[in-house]
Amino acid sequence: MKTALKPAAVAAMVPDGASLMIGGFMGVGTPERIIDALVARRAEGLTIIANDTAMPGRGIGKLVSAGCVARVITSHIGLNPETQAKMIAGEIEVELVPQGTLVERIRAGGVGLGGILTPTGLGTEVEEGKHVIEVQGCRYLLETPLKADFALISAYQADYAGNLCYMLTAHNFNPVMALAGAIVIAEAESIVPVGVIPPDAVKTPGVLVDHILERAM
Repeated sequence: MKTALKPAAVAAMVPDGASLMIGGFMGVGTPERIIDALVARRAEGLTIIANDTAMPGRGIGKLVSAGCVARVITSHIGLNPETQAKMIAGEIEVELVPQGTLVERIRAGGVGLGGILTPTGLGTEVEEGKHVIEVQGCRYLLETPLKADFALISAYQADYAGNLCYMLTAHNFNPVMALAGAIVIAEAESIVPVGVIPPDAVKTPGVLVDHILERAM
């Protein structure tokens, strides 16, 4: 069984300069209470790997606004003008990755692959500086795996063994990020006794989860 941690304890575990995979899709499935604790701790120099940077005042957008972020690896920043402004000003380094490629790079990191081959980005700026490999007469970019020091993910339910189930678009990134973070911390809407979550509803087994956040009071 896993001991549920307070948000401040989770934030204290994350050192300045750490790389974080943060689940969510436009803020849906993002661990808001963990993010709030990181902002309150005044974390600095973080590398964020995520689908997007949400919006000002929501999700990852709070970290951007608070100056916690040094680098972002993401599929788009179109919803967050603060991320755009900081990128233009040179305050945040942004690596834009096509969305499907981003998911596959995370999956490759989680399952131990040396990379993935994709035609996406051929003939564009995405190709610059990357290896091009030909397979059966077709050209592909070799994209490298992504891993992180921490995976911070949100779930619909967790049990005290750390098994997780998700709802809606939280399925898009959270389960695969749980494979690729060296330390996985989950924030769930509710924590239930072991056995309440049906086995076929478990998308992230507890063996992958290191810590769970205590229930909100």
